[in-house]
Amino acid sequence: MDFQQHPLRSRVLAELHARPFAPLSPPTRILHFAFLNEGDNAAAAAEALDRFCASLGEQGPAPGAKHHRLSLSGVRLRFEMHSEFSTFTWEEAAAPGVPFATPPDRLMAYMRKVAPPGLLIVAVDLVLAEESDSSAAAEGVFAADSLAYSSAEHGAARVASDFKADPLGLVRILVVSRSLTETQAGALVQRLLEIETYRTLALLGLPEAQALAPIIRRIETELPGILDEMRGRDDFDDNHRALDRLTALAAELEHGAAASLYRFGATRAYHELVQLRMEAIGEEPIAGHVGWSSFLARRLSPAIRTCVTTQERQDNLSRKLSRAAQLLRTRVDVDLERQNRDQLQVMNDRLHLQLRLQQTVEGLSIAAITYYVVNLIHLMLDGAHQAGLPVNPNVGTAIALPVTLLAVAWLVRRIRKRHAA
Repeated sequence: MDFQQHPLRSRVLAELHARPFAPLSPPTRILHFAFLNEGDNAAAAAEALDRFCASLGEQGPAPGAKHHRLSLSGVRLRFEMHSEFSTFTWEEAAAPGVPFATPPDRLMAYMRKVAPPGLLIVAVDLVLAEESDSSAAAEGVFAADSLAYSSAEHGAARVASDFKADPLGLVRILVVSRSLTETQAGALVQRLLEIETYRTLALLGLPEAQALAPIIRRIETELPGILDEMRGRDDFDDNHRALDRLTALAAELEHGAAASLYRFGATRAYHELVQLRMEAIGEEPIAGHVGWSSFLARRLSPAIRTCVTTQERQDNLSRKLSRAAQLLRTRVDVDLERQNRDQLQVMNDRLHLQLRLQQTVEGLSIAAITYYVVNLIHLMLDGAHQAGLPVNPNVGTAIALPVTLLAVAWLVRRIRKRHAA
């Protein structure tokens, strides 16, 4: 087309077809592994797969590719890179017979050769079997006390698992095909693998919530005590100490909230994906058995609710701490203003006293200056009288005294006004 295309158009279109369902037919053995992408592990996992492909003379994943498919002699590999984890899904045709009767040594050997970095979080051993080969497999393989057994694809298949790790560390899932097409089988298997993957990742928030619970409880216990002290005391030092305690509690709470923000958000998102995948498999209950939806709802929902409740407690407690700190800060500010007012009043009184002392000194200085000036005038008149001039020193001094006093007072007042300006 002659139109200018958006630079992300191709990427957006390709995203809808990035992970298509691979057609499957029973009997098939599948091993599914998920490794956490921490730090540079995502790129390192792709590099490990590229080295594995190169050792077999096969083409590895393209630079920056989020998924890759590889076909070996009777074995297929699907590699997918997600934001938080990378998955390796191995498939091979299984021999007819009782499911899980033999260990998946060949697929495990391939997985060990890849040796991807990162921590293993999901390991699934899934068998897609014919109905004739699995008559008593569910009861014989899985623990009866935790068996989840349901009909899927509206009766076209049955799925079973106890969600427990076997001696190899693999969670076993049995899919019994009754009338599945290859496309239906591929879609069902992929959704079951995603349910187990997202279920496991969703539960990563539970240890975080359990670790934060004692801290939140302690802060919830200390806060009422601080508020009671606020009501009973109105001293500046007491309020300041209470504000310091509230600030320390708020900092501790916000540190935990910031550290768990991503984990709790991811837990909610993964839980929603589990619910969507459960709706997509078309599950129907089987009489006498606990279904997948019931099992996961009973075991998974309380853990998710714990994470959600913990985050809600963090948010509510953060708001309460903020309001209490704001109230205390207001009281401290009022106390500071009161102290400043008292200090200003003391300074004002001192200024008034200083002004009165200054006025007293000015009055004394006027008298002193007048005295010295009048003495000088008296000496001048006395000298003139001694020289024979017709001047009476005492009369002249008496006349000069009020004039000198008024002149000195006027001069001092003028100087004071000039300094004040």
